[in-house]
Amino acid sequence: MKKVIYALILLLVVVSGLVFANREFKNGTAKKSTPMPISAAEMKAGRERWEATPAGIQFKNWEASPEGKKVLAGAAKISKQVSDSSNMEAVVTALSLPPGSRLGFGVMVRINGDDYILSFGLENADEFQQLHSLKVNDKILIRSHFVSYAPKYAYPIVSGDYVERDSKIIYKRAPRKGGC
Repeated sequence: MKKVIYALILLLVVVSGLVFANREFKNGTAKKSTPMPISAAEMKAGRERWEATPAGIQFKNWEASPEGKKVLAGAAKISKQVSDSSNMEAVVTALSLPPGSRLGFGVMVRINGDDYILSFGLENADEFQQLHSLKVNDKILIRSHFVSYAPKYAYPIVSGDYVERDSKIIYKRAPRKGGC
């Protein structure tokens, strides 16, 4: 009788070991399967498909229009300073963004004779408190890591990372948490 009980317990241990080993093997392969990055040819094909859609056609027409060329030229004019994240001298021209904009809090500025939207993102009362003290014709130094454009806006959009007025920092974007 003891031999039968020991055999059943041994069998139970072996079977449960196999079940757990199989479970770990299945979980291990799922973690390793990551999607492959998109190749340049796939990206180009995706862009060509998008350009054939109504939104893509509208965007291409906007790029070719005089207004689109003006916006693209303005973005290209400061692209080196943006990529270097170097200081740019700016003058505040308006304390509000164009009507209908959905960029959050921002101001209009003039950099090297061209107008830009200086956007800071969704408004957070504590974070932007000192920015509300800006006035029209204030001279400021700004740094940015990104400039963009959209057919909806008649100006390039500069993402504000750092703002200095009279050698005092009035805004510095907090670093992102837990990411790149």
